[in-house]
Amino acid sequence: MTDPKAIQPSELDQLPDRDPEETAEWQASLDAVTKAAGPHRAAYLMRRTLERAEGNGIALPKLLETDYVNTIPTAAEPVVDGDEAMEHRITAWNRWNAAAMVSRGSKYGVGGHIATFASAAWLYETGFNHFFRGKEGDGSGDQLYIQGHASPGIYARAFLDGRLTEDHLDNFRRESGGNGLPSYPHPRRLPWLWEFPTVSMGLGPLSAIYQARFNRYLTNRSIKDVSASHVWAFLGDGEMDEPESTAALALASREGLDNLTFVINCNLQRLDGPVRANFKIVQELEAQFRGAGWNVIKTLWGTAWDELFQLDTTGALVRRLREVPDAQVQTYQTRDAAYIRADFFGKDPALAEMAKLLSDDRILECFHLSRGGHESRKVYAAYKAALAHKGAPTVILAQTVKGFTLGEGFASKNANHQMKKLTVDEFKQMRDLLELPIKDSDFVDGVVPYGHPGADSPEVRYLQERRAALGGPAPARRTHTLAPLPAPSEKAFTSFDKGSGSQNVATTMAFVRLVKDLVRDKETGRRWVPIVPDEARTFGMESLFPSLGIYSPKGQTYEPVDRDQLMYYKEAKDGQILNEGITEAGSMADFIAASTSYSTHGEAMIPFYIFYSMFGWQRTADQMWQLGDQLGRGFLVGATAGRTTLTGEGLQHADGHSPVIAATNPAALSYDPAFAYEVAVIVRDGLRRMYGEAAPGEDPNVFYYLTVYNEPIPQPAKPSASGVDTDEGIVKGLYRFNTAESAGLSPAANAPRIQLLGSGTAIHWALEAQRLLAEEWGVAGDVWSATSWTELRRDALEADAALLRGEDRVPYVRQALHGAEGPVLAVSDYMRQVPDQIAQWVEQDYSSLGADGFGLSDTRDAARRYFGVDAESIVVAALAQLARRGEVKATAVKEARERYGL
Repeated sequence: MTDPKAIQPSELDQLPDRDPEETAEWQASLDAVTKAAGPHRAAYLMRRTLERAEGNGIALPKLLETDYVNTIPTAAEPVVDGDEAMEHRITAWNRWNAAAMVSRGSKYGVGGHIATFASAAWLYETGFNHFFRGKEGDGSGDQLYIQGHASPGIYARAFLDGRLTEDHLDNFRRESGGNGLPSYPHPRRLPWLWEFPTVSMGLGPLSAIYQARFNRYLTNRSIKDVSASHVWAFLGDGEMDEPESTAALALASREGLDNLTFVINCNLQRLDGPVRANFKIVQELEAQFRGAGWNVIKTLWGTAWDELFQLDTTGALVRRLREVPDAQVQTYQTRDAAYIRADFFGKDPALAEMAKLLSDDRILECFHLSRGGHESRKVYAAYKAALAHKGAPTVILAQTVKGFTLGEGFASKNANHQMKKLTVDEFKQMRDLLELPIKDSDFVDGVVPYGHPGADSPEVRYLQERRAALGGPAPARRTHTLAPLPAPSEKAFTSFDKGSGSQNVATTMAFVRLVKDLVRDKETGRRWVPIVPDEARTFGMESLFPSLGIYSPKGQTYEPVDRDQLMYYKEAKDGQILNEGITEAGSMADFIAASTSYSTHGEAMIPFYIFYSMFGWQRTADQMWQLGDQLGRGFLVGATAGRTTLTGEGLQHADGHSPVIAATNPAALSYDPAFAYEVAVIVRDGLRRMYGEAAPGEDPNVFYYLTVYNEPIPQPAKPSASGVDTDEGIVKGLYRFNTAESAGLSPAANAPRIQLLGSGTAIHWALEAQRLLAEEWGVAGDVWSATSWTELRRDALEADAALLRGEDRVPYVRQALHGAEGPVLAVSDYMRQVPDQIAQWVEQDYSSLGADGFGLSDTRDAARRYFGVDAESIVVAALAQLARRGEVKATAVKEARERYGL
């Protein structure tokens, strides 16, 4: 056996060494440098060699961390194309008004954040003055994901350029009276300004990646050329701890999204304290992004540090910067020069000597003030380099001080995220620091004044001229006047009206068949965006692969293993399907980008996202709130729905509650269709409302959630409902599917009667219960299809609100059931809370059955018996209701339980 100690390093390499002598010479050179100049010099040379190799395109693993210094040295910074002094004055006004707005609002107790924008002001101002393209030029302009806590600074800028008034600012976070400003970027609340909601932490970065990707999708599919659009996402270093923040980094680099830039405000603080107290968040993020294939630009130190780096002939300064943890850097921000001399410089003899050459003022300037993110030239250089980089997305790590310019009471203090106001004296200190022409007499009764140089001032003219040159104001959301999309052929929707005969068809399959017909439509077919998280075959969608293609910016660079099959796996650069792999979050981000394309790009797209219902709302409901806020439109389809239809999968796969969660979202229209023709009617109405001619009073900015099932059952023909148009009832949420008489059950003239309401797959149990009740118990049952318990409830709530206004309005559910004989028994494949939504508006005696509790693995029949929702359980529950009313004998209930083994 070979002695491991005898193995040479070269023998541990899988690759053969073609020239061992040359290898030995390189190794000897490294040994010599290490011995003569020390390990730090050797490490420096190795890093520079690896950087040169990477620059020359030599295939080597990337260097994941660089020194804790700026990527772009001062000497390499381009000249700023603008009036820097003017931009400093504009930024000073914006800093002042942002702080004043929050402080003035504090008397109402509405909160707000001052410190975030104070740290990030130059990150935004540099972009607004030089880089962010508006929507009034060619194309769609840039897409800006603004850090939510920085919103006061964005409002302050809009005030300076005349888009907001003092009255707006005074109504920050006070929206109910009108003319108010939402706390954060909320398009639904301020639709002419905000485009993207970002304050649910982590969703901004995820959405920005998929927005940049969707821009490429539109271009590659020749829907619209948006190749000139750039996506800018402004993030906090603390926010990067959210898993969604980094979930799609590999996608961005894999697809070469050089139309995307992350700007991470590294003020080293999160809400309660340091982001990485004992470590360095910038270095951690650099390694993470470089490892994922991103271009990384570090903008850490201001020009005051140049002198220190020039004095660092031994590398001691760079080494010390790498080893000092972030919490200590934060401490330096609040301590005097003597402390910094002792703690920072005093730890190394070479640094101690360097410190002797520095005045206290220079030390304080470096450690208190001079950060790369606070200097417009350095930010400008980083942005310019980001736009110039091709082939990969860029992240800019900009170091700042949280609470910068707000005074010693704010800067770098752990509590500054919760600090809402400055004293009058602190505002005066801030005024002097920013050199603003605000007089002491302007502070009337202790109220800080807003500042404005005047609508025709040089500052405002400069600001407006810069924005005009860049294509108009930003941020801004467009409300396009789009022509309604032409309605698809009725044939696609009416093909289900006759039913499926003896063929078993699940409603999931019915939906897929409908979409297959709709994507063939000559007018609107190309606007459909099918989205699926790696479960297309589960939902029977593989037939769409060869006809529509799966989107890939590289096309198909391989021969698929199933190429000789009819439904082979086809990828294409202009592919229509977005098959995202196993990521519900990524799929939802796709959906949001597609569903808001009508506003972002002036191109209406029709996304449908189909997913396991259990893993939609349960995992990504936060994104669905984001979708509603962003005014998205489209179809979410929860497939394999219900607690008992997905046999054998068990507790975590059995959805008994997604309609409950969906009901909490005001923008979600939630439907639980039972039959194929109902699916068609709902989709047709959704297309009309969201993309066609919405009726007066209808909000088109909604999205539809349909639950569909994987249980193959013969689909019935569409009935002609009694007393209400079937289609109207389907859309409103309830219609009578049949009566005992129309079902051919011939009940006695004086038979007890009950109304059975079912949704989704549960209606089939209700139909079987209807038969059993008639044939075995002499009870007449009428069966109703409740396509949407939630829409019935919402209509009833609106009727209640109308009554309070003095309007006489009857809820639709009461109208539909008016005069129906007997009690009402409602059943669904969800927890009873779902059908119980309508209980208080039903005039008859009301009870319900549902699948409450955890799911379990078993056959469908066994699971339904376990939860007490099968046909026999419905019969017993119906008899119990009738017995309480004295319409059947009480002994019938016991007899039924024994007969059915319950």
